Amino acid sequence: MKKTLVIGSTVVDVFIRIPELPRRGVDVNIYSSEYRIGGCAYNFYKTMELFKSPAQLCSPVGFGTFGRMVREQFRKEGLHPFVSLEKENGCCYCLIEPDGERTFLSHHGAEYLFSRSWMKDLDYSQTDSVFICGIDVEEPTGTEIIGFVIEHTGLGIFFAPGPRIVNIDPERMERIFGCRDKDGKGPFLHLSENEARNFTHMSNAEDGARFLAEKTGNTVVITLGRRGCYCLENAGMNGYLVPGYPAEVVDTVGAGDAHFGALVACLKDGLCLEEACRRANKIGAALVGIKGAVLDKLPEFD
Repeated sequence: MKKTLVIGSTVVDVFIRIPELPRRGVDVNIYSSEYRIGGCAYNFYKTMELFKSPAQLCSPVGFGTFGRMVREQFRKEGLHPFVSLEKENGCCYCLIEPDGERTFLSHHGAEYLFSRSWMKDLDYSQTDSVFICGIDVEEPTGTEIIGFVIEHTGLGIFFAPGPRIVNIDPERMERIFGCRDKDGKGPFLHLSENEARNFTHMSNAEDGARFLAEKTGNTVVITLGRRGCYCLENAGMNGYLVPGYPAEVVDTVGAGDAHFGALVACLKDGLCLEEACRRANKIGAALVGIKGAVLDKLPEFD
């Protein structure tokens, strides 16, 4: 099996558990705070690793307090920074409410930079796909990511636009939608119900998926929380719902990343889309039931 290049950020997440989102001028006593390693690319990569699906994490690491924390975590896992930059890493403050919903306050640093030049020495004979994330595409160096996928038409594209989908330059979105792999397919899209609604202005997942599939000529998967996910394999086809699984929600940080990572790993292992989504729904349910954005090799995964 060939590997997936996972392009994007590895971030220090600062989890802050609060009774409610604060209003201006108030004092709030928090329940707890802790540091964990996360980031869209890292979370996606770690899920693929659980499935033993070949992947390479293409994540830059800088310096400063948060850069040292990322480097230390990489050392423990036997990972090496894909590239080291003379710039400080930022972090993400994750405000977690009692029902598990999260609000992100992000300070971007070296981890959100990218250059096509970093990719020149990779062995592409052993690679068949690439994962990219909207939060990285939005950044000033996002044009480098787009340029990379346009240049490498042999790679299938897995694209997670993320919550800031409406903040990405429309021209950049159209360029990504217009990318085609060797089979003439555009990016495989994975996004939440709210993200699809905000971008397409469609009132339901079915219409939103149809709108997006017509742009890309490829599969669209829209996650629906505890209801599961809606799948449309191609424009003009009939979509279908893959039911979710019950979960006791601790926090929802990284749930979308884990779902997509599991989905891609299962597809590359030869499963059909419906069965891959079913297993991804199980992973998503397990992930929201633990603290943090990464599911370890635990009974929940087994």
